[in-house]
Amino acid sequence: MLAIRDKRDKQAFAELFDYFAPRLKGFVMRSGTPAAQAEEIVQDVMLTVWRKAAMFDPHRAQVSAWIYQIARNRQIDIRRKENRPVPEELKEDPGTEPDANQILAMEQETGQLKQALAKLNSNQREIIEKAYLGELTHQQISEQTGLPLGTIKSRIRLGLERLRRELKGLR
Repeated sequence: MLAIRDKRDKQAFAELFDYFAPRLKGFVMRSGTPAAQAEEIVQDVMLTVWRKAAMFDPHRAQVSAWIYQIARNRQIDIRRKENRPVPEELKEDPGTEPDANQILAMEQETGQLKQALAKLNSNQREIIEKAYLGELTHQQISEQTGLPLGTIKSRIRLGLERLRRELKGLR
């Protein structure tokens, strides 16, 4: 290991690999890992040994302990990754594509909303845009504008009431 660490000796690494690879594979497989996956883990561990050879300190651990610790950590990483829930893909049914009428209706609603927002006073419009389009919390808006939290909430409430009146016939 010292030859690998100090001289990047490929022959020493080959010998280390030949010695530890079958032992590591058995070690990994005893924990229930399938053979193919165990081989991948061994390859990854030995690659890590090569890359991080400079980190090996014979005063802190024996070579075998250091290598087995790398293998154990790699197994833990793989288990965590396998047990992590993966979000399901969002699939749209082929029949759910919007038709021309839906697109036109959406464009008209968007235009009406823009007109209604334009009728708000600038203070209310700015705060509502930050809250709903900028997705900021009331507290974040308060910090950003320097206005008290109560003022932010009042402007949002009053602005939304005005928007409701303006958009009353929309739905």
